[in-house]
Amino acid sequence: MRTTVVIPEELKKRARRVASERGVSMGQLVREALEEKLRNERPRAKSFGLGASKTTARQTGELYEPDPWRS
Repeated sequence: MRTTVVIPEELKKRARRVASERGVSMGQLVREALEEKLRNERPRAKSFGLGASKTTARQTGELYEPDPWRS
């Protein structure tokens, strides 16, 4: 897959220097950097629907009223 990435000029110069020193292409350096960065990335927790509704208990009049015996 091909993609275009816009990076600051100074970062591009550093990346080219490192790629040259290691004897790899810029593409290879970028792939390795992405792999390393994403290796320990954890997926975000999925919502169980909590807070997904735009209707609140206050709007529906269904406010929680504790049982009197729990007071």
